[in-house]
Amino acid sequence: MASSGQVEQLESGRVTKEQLDANFSDLHPEFDSHEAAVAADRCYFCYDAPCVTACPTSIDIPLFIRQIATDMPLASAKTIFDQNILGGMCARVCPTETLCEEACVREAAEGKPVEIGRLQRYATDVSMRSEEHPYTRAKTTGKSVAIVGAGPAGLAAAHRLAMLGHEVDIFDAGVKPGGLNEFGIAAYKATDNFAQEEVEWLLKIGGIKLHSGKALGKDFTLEDLSKSHNATFIGIGLDSVRKLSLDKENLSNVENAVDFIARLRQSSDFSKVPVGSNVVVIGGGMTAIDAAVQSKLLGAEEVTLVYRGSQKKMPASQYEQEIAKSKGVRIIFNAKPVSIEGSTSVEHIEFEQTENGSAANKNFSVKTDHVLKAIGQLLTDEPQNLELEGSKIKVNALFETSVKNVWAGGDCVSAGDDLTVTAVAQGRDAAENIHSKLMGEG
Repeated sequence: MASSGQVEQLESGRVTKEQLDANFSDLHPEFDSHEAAVAADRCYFCYDAPCVTACPTSIDIPLFIRQIATDMPLASAKTIFDQNILGGMCARVCPTETLCEEACVREAAEGKPVEIGRLQRYATDVSMRSEEHPYTRAKTTGKSVAIVGAGPAGLAAAHRLAMLGHEVDIFDAGVKPGGLNEFGIAAYKATDNFAQEEVEWLLKIGGIKLHSGKALGKDFTLEDLSKSHNATFIGIGLDSVRKLSLDKENLSNVENAVDFIARLRQSSDFSKVPVGSNVVVIGGGMTAIDAAVQSKLLGAEEVTLVYRGSQKKMPASQYEQEIAKSKGVRIIFNAKPVSIEGSTSVEHIEFEQTENGSAANKNFSVKTDHVLKAIGQLLTDEPQNLELEGSKIKVNALFETSVKNVWAGGDCVSAGDDLTVTAVAQGRDAAENIHSKLMGEG
């Protein structure tokens, strides 16, 4: 994804290596076995548990927690992986505070839910470190499936299809697999190269070939894939960022937040990642929060996050907002950018205060040398011949597209929320439907 402008003359190394190591340490350190047992003991093991209903992948949460409580972490992990093969990453980045944990009976009764996310991480980490892999492939079916995109949806679909006995080829435009798990997650949420470790672990199922640096529309077409494979699944995510549509948007040091996050995630030395002294982040979702927090952790003196709507409407959860505030990020609500000012690089940005979505005729200016845009992503490089719904690929309840034998899932489709866990669920369900179709059961 290309930035709007170039990043020039920004400082790096404002923070010592020791401080950077502390700043970017694990947001939620893993439980040891005793801590996991104590946390598991708080679960009521509800019948018809509301946490399961709230989970996009429908993990049997009471069961996996009971298995931890009875010292069976490998069995617990299998319960998780059966529904969510990327359960390790989802345990780290899934907004559990607004999903399963918000629905927890303990949350309603005491204001303190069972720590479902950390328990899920405990079980999946134990399993991934074990020499015993939880899955073996079924007998080969003689069918092959092409997966376009090695993000959460594509990886989930690939694993399920391989497990069912199909041969799978994953084609991904990136230099590394993982999609947003690799390039778009805050570094303090997925430490120690976990995204790549999870991909390597997933590929141990066998029957999956990864082809990196291969982009749809550039290196191959859907028609090409239809000739070489029995079915195709598209999980290409979103390839572009919405523009502010302001003059001087292409000034130096005005860039997309996703590019900033990716640059940080791919750096082996955070002290060399440049960041402004006065950073302004525009947006209100998880990407905006991640960009703002990490700017502060890198040593920015002032970080201001500006969102056009009210706090109640802000997509990022209250929990994530509190993390940002705790790191010193200032959040301004009900304001939209109206002009970017500067000569060759950005110097300040002017905002218009809004009330109930309408202009309040009150403008204010924020001094800045680094602007990060996080106002949403789009699918602009549209696969040919696929019917769209809005700016995304239209799919039916089985995740079939308008093209025969082509399925799709994840952020690029019009169904569901743009969450890692939702993408995994869609990839898994699409794979089951592909399998039924290929085996004559659909």
